[in-house]
Amino acid sequence: MENAKKIKVLIVDDSIVFREFFSMAISSDSEIEVVATAKDAFDAREKLLQYRPDVMICDVEMPKMNGIEFIRKLMPQYPIPVIIVSSVCNSVFEALNAGAVDFIPKPDFGMLNNVQEFVNDMIKKIKVASNAKIVQSRPKSGSIVLTKETDSISADKIIAIGASTGGTSAIHKILKEMPPTLPGVVVVQHIPPVFSAMFAERLNNTTNLNVKEAKTGDYIEQGKVLIAPGDKHMRIKKVANKYKVECFDGEKVNGHRPSVDVLFESVAKEAGKDAIGVILTGMGSDGAKGLLSMKKSGAYTIGQDEYSSVVYGMPRAAYNIGAVDRQLSLDKIAASILDYIKKHSH
Repeated sequence: MENAKKIKVLIVDDSIVFREFFSMAISSDSEIEVVATAKDAFDAREKLLQYRPDVMICDVEMPKMNGIEFIRKLMPQYPIPVIIVSSVCNSVFEALNAGAVDFIPKPDFGMLNNVQEFVNDMIKKIKVASNAKIVQSRPKSGSIVLTKETDSISADKIIAIGASTGGTSAIHKILKEMPPTLPGVVVVQHIPPVFSAMFAERLNNTTNLNVKEAKTGDYIEQGKVLIAPGDKHMRIKKVANKYKVECFDGEKVNGHRPSVDVLFESVAKEAGKDAIGVILTGMGSDGAKGLLSMKKSGAYTIGQDEYSSVVYGMPRAAYNIGAVDRQLSLDKIAASILDYIKKHSH
């Protein structure tokens, strides 16, 4: 069998300039081959059947049928890893909800650095996407029914969540099943700046919780979720009997800023056995060591299982070093957290 099998990519964008630029830029990597480009969804459908690509890069704004609608229609019949390219807008999250595995903001062509960074980022994302699993989302009918017992949840715990590729949908799924009495939550999702604030706002509008992008000095409180800003690390500090967050610049850790490890290590140190750590879908190993530190300091730790992960990288790394108390499928994680909190309330 030939060792150097290239990743076949289809590029869908209504702008010929973008199509040409993407093709050239991505093909510069020896592991990637752009097999075709398409100008709209209908053109793309033909090319998908003809070239059988491994990964599709798709613009959101297109004539005839936009990228989101296209993904919705495409996924049930032709599950393929899709990376969305978009200007800064909420439609990115719609696309991820529809089944795209990742997204990347369009570069500012006026800034050379910006364009080079975009190309490197895109190449990295294509390689991750080529191994991603398409998890068909099964829409549940009706909303979650919360039992009366949730009123008795104590707020003295802290929940820390880390995720990367596939994480925005996974985090949303967990948080929307949570009651407003949930102990405070801190989240690191690998996400570009600006999008972190939009992600927080989206969660705030679609869950029972009060969600915001974190700022230094914010307190972690019952019913509140703090999302790390897209270009800053986040750690927690205990002040009297409360916790607050610090967001700060710094070198990337494990290639990321924010880094899950930075958050988890601080939670291990400051909250010890009063914490719950959750590591979700994502490429690489960010968060594994931090989760192990949390477990060693008495925290309850959960890792997402392979079957329900879009990319089983981070949860696998954590599981392999013994950092995970329970490995669960995504749809069981919320219940496990609530169950643990009820049993261990002071």
